Amino acid sequence: MSFANSCNQLFDDTIVRYHVINDVDAPMSNPYPAGTIEANLFTKNWIDTVQWHLEDIIRDPNIDPVEALALKRRIDHSNQERTDLVEEIDSYFRNKYAQVSILPDATINTESPAWAVDRLSILALKIYHMREQVNRTDATPDHIARCKAKLDVLLEQRRDLSLAIDQLLDDIERGRKYMKVYRQMKMYNDPSTNPILYGKK
Repeated sequence: MSFANSCNQLFDDTIVRYHVINDVDAPMSNPYPAGTIEANLFTKNWIDTVQWHLEDIIRDPNIDPVEALALKRRIDHSNQERTDLVEEIDSYFRNKYAQVSILPDATINTESPAWAVDRLSILALKIYHMREQVNRTDATPDHIARCKAKLDVLLEQRRDLSLAIDQLLDDIERGRKYMKVYRQMKMYNDPSTNPILYGKK
C-alpha cells in the first residue's frame, strides 16, 4: 500500500474511533507505539477531528460569550499543536531521505510532504461528515443530492492529492525534488513577538 493510502486508512480509522465516543473532551488513546510515524499521524488526525467539532460548537448562535472565548483560545492552542505535529512529521521525511543524492536539476515543491498530508487529514474529515449528510433520513432529497455531488468531488480530490503525495515522495527518494522545512514562526502565540503579550503601548 502506498504511503498516502496508508494515511487515508489510518485517518478514516481514527475518525471512526473518535465518533464512537464523540466527545471533544474525551482523552486520546493512541494505539500506535510512541515515536512512530503512525503515532504522529494518529495524533494529528485526532487533533483535527476534535477541532472540527470545536468549530461546530463555537458557531452556536446562542453560545455564552465567555464559553465562546474559552473555545476560541482552545482552538488557537489546537492550531499550534497541529502546526508542531506537521513540522515533526516533516522531520521524519527529512531523516528518511537524508542520504539521497540530489540531482543537479532537482526542483523544490510548493509545499512540504507533511503539509500535503495535513490536507489529506482534513479531507478525510470532510468526506466523513459529508457522507453523514448523504445518509441523513431527516433531510430533503435536494439536500442529499447536493451533498452527494459534493462527496463525489471530495473523493476525487482525495484520489488526486494521494497520487500527488506519492509522486512527490517518489521524486524526493530519487533525488528529482528536494525538501526544505520552514518553521511556521507564528508570532501571535509567542509572548516575545505579540505586542499584546509583551505589553507594547
